[in-house]
Amino acid sequence: MGRRAQLESAQTENQLSGKNSSLTLTGEAPPPKPPRRQGGWADDSMKASNAVLEDEPPRLEGTQNMTGEELPTQSRPNFNDTDEVKPPGYPLIIGTWNVRSMNDGKLEVVKNEMERVGIDILGISELAWTGTGRLVSKNHMVYYAGNDKLKKNGVAFIMKRSISKCLLRYNTVSDRLISIRLRGKPVNTTIIQIYAPTTNAKDEEIEEFYTMLQSEIDHTCKKDALIITGDWNAQVGSIEEGPVVGKFGLGDRNDAGERMIEFCKTNDLYIANTFFQQHKRRLYTWTSLDGLHREQIDYFCGKTRWRCLLTSVKTKPGASCGTDHRLLVCKFKVNLKKIRASP
Repeated sequence: MGRRAQLESAQTENQLSGKNSSLTLTGEAPPPKPPRRQGGWADDSMKASNAVLEDEPPRLEGTQNMTGEELPTQSRPNFNDTDEVKPPGYPLIIGTWNVRSMNDGKLEVVKNEMERVGIDILGISELAWTGTGRLVSKNHMVYYAGNDKLKKNGVAFIMKRSISKCLLRYNTVSDRLISIRLRGKPVNTTIIQIYAPTTNAKDEEIEEFYTMLQSEIDHTCKKDALIITGDWNAQVGSIEEGPVVGKFGLGDRNDAGERMIEFCKTNDLYIANTFFQQHKRRLYTWTSLDGLHREQIDYFCGKTRWRCLLTSVKTKPGASCGTDHRLLVCKFKVNLKKIRASP
C-alpha cells in the first residue's frame, strides 16, 4: 500500500471512530493555532474603564488637547478599509435627549436606555458637566463639552465603541454646541448637537448662539450629510411652510420658532420632525411638571439635499432618566466605515 493510501485509510478510520483528526502529508498533526488577537485601542489611555459619576465626571488625561482636531491614527484599531459597522441596508439609529444634568449615576441609566432602544449615537443636551474631553464608559465612548467653571448647559455625544472607530474628528465649540464627523457611505456625515438658549434668555445670548452655530456650519464639509439635533427651545408649530416645515408639526409657533425657521431657510435645512405623520404622543418632546402643557421643542434638522437618508423621526415615550424631556430618535440610512490606521 502506498503512502497516500495509508494516509487516506488512517483518516477514514478516524472519521468512523468519531475522532476529529487532521493529518498532514507527513502523518503528523498540525501545530495548534495561535490565540486570536482581540481588537482594542492601541493607546493604553483608551482602554475600557468603569465610569462612576459623583460630583465630577471621570476624565482621561490629555483629552482637552484633542478637541477640534482629527483623531490620531495610533489610537485607531487596524481594520480593513471596507469594513462596515453595520450590514448594508441597516439604518443608523441616532437619538437626542435633554437629560437635565448627568449626575448621580444617570450615565448608566442613559446607556441602558440606549441599549434597550437600540440607539447607536445619542446627543445630550443640558449635561451640566464642567470642562471638555472624552472618556470610555464600558462599551460606550463619551465626548463632551461643558462650561469652564459652572455646572450648567453642556452638550455631549454618547456612542457605541464600534461607532467610535468611524469617527474622523470631534469639535467642542462651547457648552451649547459640539460636533462629530463620521466616515460613511455614500457620504461622510457631520452631526451637530446643540442646546439653544431658552425664550427667557437675553437677546445677546441668543445672537451669540446662532453666530456660533452658523460658523460651525460654514466650516463643515459641503459634501457631508449634515444633521443638527438637540433642544432648540423653539416651537415651529403645525403650519406648513415651504420646504422647511412640514404639515405634521405640533402646537403654535412662537418667536423662537420663527427665528429657527429663518435660520433653516438660510442654510437649506428642513425640520424633519414635521414631515412624518405620527400619533401626538410621538410628537411632543417636553412636558411641564404639572403635566398640563406638552410641547415640541427638540428637533432633527437635516440638509435638504440628503433628505432621502432620514427616514423616520419620533419620540420614545417609554424611555426614562428623570427628565421632563422625551427621547427623540431618527433612522438615518448611511453605512459607516471603520477607519484604517496608517501603516
